Amino acid sequence: AAKLKQKKSLKDKRNIIFTRAENYVKEYRSKERDEIRFRRMAKQNGNFYVPAEAKLAFIIRIRGINQVSPKVKKALQLLRLRQINNGVFVKLNKSTINMLRLVEPYIAWGYPNLKSVRELIYKRGYAKVNHQRIPITDNQIV
Repeated sequence: AAKLKQKKSLKDKRNIIFTRAENYVKEYRSKERDEIRFRRMAKQNGNFYVPAEAKLAFIIRIRGINQVSPKVKKALQLLRLRQINNGVFVKLNKSTINMLRLVEPYIAWGYPNLKSVRELIYKRGYAKVNHQRIPITDNQIV
């Protein structure tokens, strides 16, 4: 009886996860369609459509510490880029964009797509669970 109950709960859980994933896909598709629709409407009316700016950036440090001014060094520390070839995901807002401008010669950055985010997190991502650094292998850890 306990096995049947567990089997049923796992099936329900899988179902919920599947519907959640479907909803995400549906949401992204509708956003893409909205973007296309807005662009077409603007073109039809003779206007321009300016798409929304990205909210997330991936930053990687490409230069070392030689002759770095204190202000730039502090900004790099705040961005968690203490070593060369370190990379971080950063939420873009006014302050982080200003920091990026300040440290531009020492970094390379861009807007990642969903595929590259997933690959980076599954290959190199770690989470802290019970004060231990554990590699991220699936959503259960997060």
